[in-house]
Amino acid sequence: MTKLATIGQIAITVSDIDQALAFYRDLLGLDFLFRAGPHLAFLNADGVRLMLSTPQGAGAVGANSVLYFKVAAIEATHAALVAQGAQNERAPQLAAQMPDHQLWLGFLRDPDGNLVGLMEEKRF
Repeated sequence: MTKLATIGQIAITVSDIDQALAFYRDLLGLDFLFRAGPHLAFLNADGVRLMLSTPQGAGAVGANSVLYFKVAAIEATHAALVAQGAQNERAPQLAAQMPDHQLWLGFLRDPDGNLVGLMEEKRF
């Protein structure tokens, strides 16, 4: 059986590359890697490559998978990003009680309506 475990790249369909870069690079602080023409840009999220692309083929803006970013101090991180202009979708809250930690999730929306998740595992 083949097992996949590591995410190498996540593609997000956006309406405007420059606007998306302002959100993901400037607001969220991801490292800019490169642009490949006017319709593609790549960023680094701690070893996972994020590809921003305008709609190609059957791509649709805002109809994508959720990106979940691991954070520390989720309440403060969420509040700071909202204060800096991110659209709040849901404030952080307890999502699951595990034997050795609590999983907390909060959500934002990028300028195109894509859901961006924040997650923290609060260990005991």
